Amino acid sequence: MEEMLRRAELNAQEHHDAWLRAKAETENVRRRAVDDVEKARKFAVDKFAGELLAVKDSLEAAMTTGEKASVDKIMEGVELTLKQLSGVFEKNGISEINPLGQKFDPNYHQAISMVDGEGEPNATATVLQKGYLLNERVMRPALVMVVKPK
Repeated sequence: MEEMLRRAELNAQEHHDAWLRAKAETENVRRRAVDDVEKARKFAVDKFAGELLAVKDSLEAAMTTGEKASVDKIMEGVELTLKQLSGVFEKNGISEINPLGQKFDPNYHQAISMVDGEGEPNATATVLQKGYLLNERVMRPALVMVVKPK
């Protein structure tokens, strides 16, 4: 009987030790997960920001050309910089919403006013500001003027 009691106590001690180790491991996993989430939040835009640095460098280079640059050269530089920025957007899942002539969609467009005009009623007549999607989610709706129904 004493032998059975001693074995049961040893068995209970082993289970208790295993439980403590499992509890400690669970706490370590939880702590690592919290650290990983914090690092992911903190550095989520790292790649995007790095790609934007090249665009900023291009703009700063354009600023140093001074008075000797012609309007055509400046426009060429601005167009190249815009193309560079569009490439960064494309790589990072940012796309434009430019709904000129399309049917008004409140999920993607924000109507500022209605105007008299030719064309289908409730179609966008003017795009005041393009909208943008981030991986198919609206970051900013397009600001539009819509054709009034007759």
